[in-house]
Amino acid sequence: MAKDKTVYTCNECGGTTPKWLGKCPHCNAWNTLIESVAESALPAKNRFASLAKTAEVATLGEIDAVDMARTPTGHEELDRVLGGGMVEGGVVLIGGDPGIGKSTLLLQALDSLQRSGQNTLYVTGEESGAQVALRSRRLGLGHSQVKVLAEIQLERILATLEATQPDIAVIDSIQTVYSDQLTSAPGSVAQVRECAAHLTRAAKASGVAIVLVGHVTKEGALAGPRVLEHMVDTVLYFEGDTHSSFRLVRAIKNRFGAVNEIGVFAMTEKGLKGVSNPSAIFLSQHSEPVPGSCVMVTLEGTRPMLVEIQALVDSGGPSPRRLSVGLDRDRLAMLLAVLHRHAGIACMDQDVFVNAVGGVRISEPAADLAVMLAITSSLRGKALPKGFIAFGEVGLAGEVRPAPRGQERLREAAKLGFSVAVVPKANAPKKGAKDFEGLTIHAVERIEQAIDVARSLQT
Repeated sequence: MAKDKTVYTCNECGGTTPKWLGKCPHCNAWNTLIESVAESALPAKNRFASLAKTAEVATLGEIDAVDMARTPTGHEELDRVLGGGMVEGGVVLIGGDPGIGKSTLLLQALDSLQRSGQNTLYVTGEESGAQVALRSRRLGLGHSQVKVLAEIQLERILATLEATQPDIAVIDSIQTVYSDQLTSAPGSVAQVRECAAHLTRAAKASGVAIVLVGHVTKEGALAGPRVLEHMVDTVLYFEGDTHSSFRLVRAIKNRFGAVNEIGVFAMTEKGLKGVSNPSAIFLSQHSEPVPGSCVMVTLEGTRPMLVEIQALVDSGGPSPRRLSVGLDRDRLAMLLAVLHRHAGIACMDQDVFVNAVGGVRISEPAADLAVMLAITSSLRGKALPKGFIAFGEVGLAGEVRPAPRGQERLREAAKLGFSVAVVPKANAPKKGAKDFEGLTIHAVERIEQAIDVARSLQT
């Protein structure tokens, strides 16, 4: 009996090699090659049979482009991340750590959609129907009419989708689904890729909106080949600490809406509830101003949010530490060098710790000015005044550069009752602007000017 031919497939990129290697030759990732049985190739004479007839070609001007109709899920925060709701024939991939709330949120969304008249289907491959029913009762959905299918074979799932014709279907999870056409085990790169491709084609052909739940690796990325993210229309990531009650859902890719949108949820006894004012989460409740604290306005997609930046400067040793949580550590080292060179404030023998309150991650450079003012406040032991905010990018030459959509940031701060703002000169509103009443705005061009303004306001 002839032995099946084996190949080694990379978990990261999906590339194959005939023998095992420590490093993938395609993406240079280490220890990612897994042995699997090679699939038989099509005969050469049939390989291009489907390409014999040419397809019709149209110009962009001739194509009738209309906005896609959206179906609200009943959860405003989820709709915000999706760009307004579910799209007919759209495929959504959602990933996150185990136990963070993916299945809970999707079960709640399906129940809301079913109550609004949508035909829904929940395909579970990790739990039995009884376990899903128990969770629905814990969430207060005891009489839910959501249809449940406990199945992991792809062909049966596709047959059920064709027979029931749901409007929205959830596959929980794609790593458990397998096809009889492949000999590899469920969860392998080949199975995940092929099953996702078949489900995507079924969604486009039938118009059913499909949500795929994906596992994540220890680094936080979606498990399986990266081609999985390219197949789907929308990619969502669950973020947050499982020990905290707050969860963030971030859109990494969205063909039907804006990327980097976030939805904020709070985990309660009755499931996940949307948080309408997320700025309250990321602001500490100080009765009096404290040294080392500065509030900034960051943009997450189209939403401006106020986040408190905290800094602690303490006496270090011969090797002072620079530690940041929620901010880029390399950028912190750069800002300390700019602070020393252009503002004359040295922290070379001090330990510097910087934290973004609430577990939020800030990647935009508009946080530079707030970080530097918080460090200066902690070093001198003098608190910034109550109702103080700052934002702006700081360059290596000490200049304060404008942040995108500065007017929206200032408008959000004024709406929440802040009274003093230090912003780049290019972001200062024009004279006569009425949206910022009660907010005193100090426009600066260099970091030295910002430090002087903050010093004159410190108590």
